[in-house]
Amino acid sequence: MMDFSQIVPALPGLSQGMLLTLKMLAGGVAGGVLLGILLALARLSSNKVLSGMATAYIYYFRSIPLLLVISWFYLAVPMLLNWITGNLEPVGAFTSCLVAFVMFEAAYFAEIVRAGIQAIPKGQAGAAYALGMRYHQVMGLVVLPQALRKMLPLLLQQSIILFQDTSLVYAVGLMDFLNTARSKGDIVGLPHEFLIFAGMVYFLISFGASRLVKRLQQRLAV
Repeated sequence: MMDFSQIVPALPGLSQGMLLTLKMLAGGVAGGVLLGILLALARLSSNKVLSGMATAYIYYFRSIPLLLVISWFYLAVPMLLNWITGNLEPVGAFTSCLVAFVMFEAAYFAEIVRAGIQAIPKGQAGAAYALGMRYHQVMGLVVLPQALRKMLPLLLQQSIILFQDTSLVYAVGLMDFLNTARSKGDIVGLPHEFLIFAGMVYFLISFGASRLVKRLQQRLAV
């Protein structure tokens, strides 16, 4: 028979795991969107070399498992940073995983941003150029603000996916929400109950966020 009585006493520890998960999510989304915008602009560039490099980056990271990327960066980021800075201080697993999420999610965010930019009629950019605006002004003041309206629901949906994918940091020993729940369950001898509880939490947060995204999409629809 299932026994969930030990979950309430474990909530302080579980909340610390959720805090780490949310930090990873916030950093991954912020960094991924910024890098994704740059990749999208590079892919849309008339410079074939720049466009080709951005395209190769996007296709590469969209073609490999995230768990593999996390493992790579967990091993590679410390060596790379030590080689660049000459600092032999160890790099934590959190930093390595955060870099992995930013680099991986940027490939997906880039395609969302690219689709949003291409959805804006070219005549608007042409009119802005005719008024004497430069490229960065056209993108920053005319194209991207309008594209954001179209791509915001997709950006949020991808963020929900990232929230679920943060659980993969168990592979490098980070105590995120899922790994904390698993560890607490093993300690008190109730592994199934704690994993069921963790699954319910992930479901409620993801389902609730998905419903909010759907409502937002309906409000933003023209």
